[in-house]
Amino acid sequence: QLQLAESGGGLVQPGGSLRLSCATSESPLTFYSIAWFRQAPGRERDWVSCINSYSQPTYADSVKGRFTISEAPGTNTIYLQMDGLKPEDSAVYYCAASRFMVCTQRHSDFDTWGQGTQVTVSS
Repeated sequence: QLQLAESGGGLVQPGGSLRLSCATSESPLTFYSIAWFRQAPGRERDWVSCINSYSQPTYADSVKGRFTISEAPGTNTIYLQMDGLKPEDSAVYYCAASRFMVCTQRHSDFDTWGQGTQVTVSS
C-alpha cells in the first residue's frame, strides 16, 4: 500500500519561501494523482494543488503564481515550492494520493494521506 511522508515545514517570514516534500513508497504518478491540502486551526482542510498522472499541475486561486508543484524524477518525491508566503498560508500541509488519473479537489477521492507538516508564516 502506498505510504506518504511530508517534510520541509517550518517558520518563515512573510515574503519568504519554503519547499515541502512528499516522499512516497512507490513511483507516485504511475497510478496516482498527488495533491497538497492544508488545514489551519478551526478551519476546514482546503485543497491547494495537485499533479496528475500526466504531470499536469493545477492550483487553487489563492496560491496560483506563488506555489509550484512538481515531481522529482527518479526520487519518488513530490515537491511543493512555496514562494511569496503570506500569514494566511500558515497551516498544517498534507499530501494525499488519489487513484484517479486526473486531479480532483474532493477529500473523499484521496484515500492515502501523510501525517502533515506545519508551516507558519510570521514576522
